[in-house]
Amino acid sequence: MVILSVDYGDARTGLAVCDKLELLASPVGVIHESYEPKVLSKVIEAANTAQAEQIVVGLPRNMDGSYGPRAEKCAAFAKTLEAQSGIPTVTWDERLTTVAAHRALNDVNVRGKKRKAVVDAVSAVMILEDYLKSRK
Repeated sequence: MVILSVDYGDARTGLAVCDKLELLASPVGVIHESYEPKVLSKVIEAANTAQAEQIVVGLPRNMDGSYGPRAEKCAAFAKTLEAQSGIPTVTWDERLTTVAAHRALNDVNVRGKKRKAVVDAVSAVMILEDYLKSRK
C-alpha cells in the first residue's frame, strides 16, 4: 500500500512516501506554508499525486507520553485531512524524529540553509519508516 507521511509544522511541513510493497520510504519534499488550509490543500494534492492509500501524520508527544498543545494541533490537522481527502489517516508518535533527522544530516555534513530546507522531509521519512516497521 502506498502511504504518505506528514511531518506537520508551523512554517514547514515535510512529506515522504513509500512504495506499494512498503519497503522504501522516500522524501517527497517540504511545503513552505503556515496557513493551514493551504497546507491541507498541498498535502492532499501530494497524496493524490502519489496515489496514497493511507496518510500518517506525525504526533509530537511529550517525552513522558502525554499530549501537549502541538500534539493536539497535529491530531486536529490529521482529522481534518482525513475528512477533506477521504483517505484514511492515522497519527504516529514522532518523538525525537527531528533530533534524529538533524543527526543524520550531520553525518552527511548537510548544514545551514540546506539543512533547514530538507530536515522536515527527512523527519517525515523517519516517521514513515517507524510506522512501516510497526506494520510488519
